[in-house]
Amino acid sequence: MGTSAVILTKKDKYSPEQLLADTIVAAFHSDAALYFYNNKTYTNEGEFLYTTLNINHKSFTGDNESSLIFHIHSISSPSTEFYYHEDLGLDPNISLCQVGHIEDIYGNQELILHFIYEYLKLNPDDYFWIADNDWVYSWEDIQKLKSLSYDPDWCYKNPRD
Repeated sequence: MGTSAVILTKKDKYSPEQLLADTIVAAFHSDAALYFYNNKTYTNEGEFLYTTLNINHKSFTGDNESSLIFHIHSISSPSTEFYYHEDLGLDPNISLCQVGHIEDIYGNQELILHFIYEYLKLNPDDYFWIADNDWVYSWEDIQKLKSLSYDPDWCYKNPRD
């Protein structure tokens, strides 16, 4: 598996249903194709754990189309826990959680930039974090990136450098 990425949001505001709704709107506005089968995974105790979506650049029929596997977890899922506030320069007093898990960013940089731009437009207080990076992208960072000529290596560069 390649490098993963997540959306960081305030834990007290997170709702899987709202993330699903915002994902649909962001995919729509970024001209991406979205496939959602409504296949939910549950714990052994019957509690919702996560669901998975596919977000594709344009369609699902092209051979060379980029595609994201996007997981939406329950608030009680261990996958939402976030411990890296100080490592990433974030306020440790703000309780954040990891939501909107993207399995692999490689080859999907342009699709991710367009999608995350539309998502953060709806949720400007959230952040986008690529797991191998020592920084996060804020709404302002993504706005700046979108205003520049497209750089396929944008996600490997600190936006504040």
